[in-house]
Amino acid sequence: MKLIKAFIRYRKTEEVYRALEKAGFCCMTFVECEGTGQYSDQEEDHISDKYPFANAFRVIKIEILVASEHVEKLVSIIRQSGRTGYRGDGMILISPVDEVYKVRTDENGVLAI
Repeated sequence: MKLIKAFIRYRKTEEVYRALEKAGFCCMTFVECEGTGQYSDQEEDHISDKYPFANAFRVIKIEILVASEHVEKLVSIIRQSGRTGYRGDGMILISPVDEVYKVRTDENGVLAI
C-alpha cells in the first residue's frame, strides 16, 4: 500500500477530484494549506493574509491511500488534471504504508482501504 500526497493549485481542486472520481478513486482527504515555493500565477491566486512575510499561497493537499498497483494510474490522473503548465503546479509524494486498520470493523490491510 502507498500513501499519495499531492499538493496542487487551489483552483484545480475540483478538476482533479472529478478526474479521480471518474477513474474510481472515491476516498480521499483534502486539506487547505498555505505554502511557499516556485509559484508564478499571482494573477489568479492570492498571497496569504496569515503569512504575508513568506509570500505563501493557498494550495490543496490531497491524501489518498491506495494499493501499490494503482499508484501509476493515480499519479498520471493528478498530473494531467492538475497541470496548468506554469511553475508552481505542485508536487506528488509517494510513501510506503506498512499497515492499515479500519476503526469501525478492525479490518486491516487492503481490505481496510
